[in-house]
Amino acid sequence: MIDEVKTMHTNESAENYLETILVLSKKLPVVRSVDIANELGFKKPSVSIAMKNLKEKNHITVTDAGFIYLTETGKEIAEMIYERHELLTKCLVMLGVDEAIAAEDACKIEHVISKESFDAIKKHVKNVDK
Repeated sequence: MIDEVKTMHTNESAENYLETILVLSKKLPVVRSVDIANELGFKKPSVSIAMKNLKEKNHITVTDAGFIYLTETGKEIAEMIYERHELLTKCLVMLGVDEAIAAEDACKIEHVISKESFDAIKKHVKNVDK
């Protein structure tokens, strides 16, 4: 189901924002647009537009104080992208790729890889870890 949700309602940019909100929510007590802008190196107006779009798609909620929270569907998408990012980075590092380059490449791959291919990589990495 999540792949259907992802395909129908998000694009790479939206996925990056959702993943960033998830990561920041693990580090900060609350997430605000300014935190996202600082993390991604974007201007606050660009982030505000993106947050408006994510809110319209019901991927986030924003309180009157400007605190941003992932909805259930937003969290599902963010966790899927984050899992892909982490596993793909790990896999590339295991292959000898520099960690910074691996993370950068994983960020590109995580948005386009099929569920089938990702699941196969995940299964392979689990077997290698045993």
